[in-house]
Amino acid sequence: MNCNQVRELLPDVAAGMEIDKKTEDVQNHISSCSTCAAKLQGFRQTMALLDQWEAPEPGPYFDTRLGARLREEMARPAMGWLHWLPRPAVAALALAIVAGGLAFTNRGIIFPGEQELAISIPVPGVPVEPGTAVGDLQALERNHELYADFDVLDELQVQNEVTANP
Repeated sequence: MNCNQVRELLPDVAAGMEIDKKTEDVQNHISSCSTCAAKLQGFRQTMALLDQWEAPEPGPYFDTRLGARLREEMARPAMGWLHWLPRPAVAALALAIVAGGLAFTNRGIIFPGEQELAISIPVPGVPVEPGTAVGDLQALERNHELYADFDVLDELQVQNEVTANP
């Protein structure tokens, strides 16, 4: 085994964990390599210190102060959705999102691989082929009186059904 392989296993060895079949190889390497032996000793000292460490107890008024702070936070009025603007990172992210959205909705931008859409604007007096939205609107404008009388439309529909099904 080389030093890099052993260094990965040193925390487990220092903790006294079994490392499968490699234990004997690791022990042989540590006995022959002073650098790895020193690192193992350092790990053991660190773990011994961690075993002795005890978490400090909270002060006698901790619960009282925590309860008071919670009541203050609950009583604070909500500031709305603009309260995050003073934070520069969040404001910059929001600006980037808005700018990105505007860039994608801008019709003047054509991304690589896209084709520009050809939009035809109808010229007054020039007929447009029927079946298109503009052609149907022109037909509605020309035949407003006919389409305004729904009884005529109903009669036309009945006539079309009779001629279609003799």
